[in-house]
Amino acid sequence: MALPLPTSLSPSKVASFKDCALAFRFSNIDRLPEPPSPAATKGSLVHRALELLFCEPAPTRTLATALACLDQARAEFATDAEFVGLGLDAEAAAQFAADAEVLVRRYFTLEDPTTVHPIGLELRLEAQVGSLTLRGIIDRLELDAEGGLVVTDYKSGKVPGVMHEQSRLGGVHFYAFLCERVLGVRPARIQLLYLSEPVAIIAEPSAQSIRGLEQRTSAIWKAVERACANDDFRPRPSPLCNWCSFQDYCPSFGGDPARARELVGTG
Repeated sequence: MALPLPTSLSPSKVASFKDCALAFRFSNIDRLPEPPSPAATKGSLVHRALELLFCEPAPTRTLATALACLDQARAEFATDAEFVGLGLDAEAAAQFAADAEVLVRRYFTLEDPTTVHPIGLELRLEAQVGSLTLRGIIDRLELDAEGGLVVTDYKSGKVPGVMHEQSRLGGVHFYAFLCERVLGVRPARIQLLYLSEPVAIIAEPSAQSIRGLEQRTSAIWKAVERACANDDFRPRPSPLCNWCSFQDYCPSFGGDPARARELVGTG
């Protein structure tokens, strides 16, 4: 039986399908609920703190202001389902807050926020490529000293090894493509700011890299279309399975994918 196509692709969905087609189906077609994870929630919290920081006038973007922004973000998250669902006790919640503060402090070793000229924060862009809608949210879009666009993406996880660096940059090239398609301007620079190390990974998008991104994304969409038409989403066991919340429905772990469809009433 054919499955319904997703309505759009984002960088995370592209990565999800490449990592494991079956997990992509569970998340984006069956829409199985996924429990919040401390790492993802911490990343969301720190993203919000940095968003608030860049809402401040440039001269006031100090570490003290950033920590105040983190406090504000924590207050906002206190009743958010993403945080509440973690079920942290007092000790774990204190460690969670301390870890988030470390990430905010490390951000200041990567750049001086008083020199950044943001023109978009948590900027949502979408573009059509044939029948496909591509969507993305840019953490920060700014102008450099020469007036060129810079796409910045904050990362709270581990810095990728050399083998995986280009795949991580692929997501930011995706944003560069959206900028060129929606705003009519190719960014001069794209950068991943890894707060955990801290390390910055920087690249300059070219006409070739943008064209390659469009071609790869179109190829992935065709693969999604085929998988939906044939109901053929196969698992791809890897170390990522250790963090997967769909193991109960995955044949690699003795599960039955049909149970997932029954759970959401799509079977």
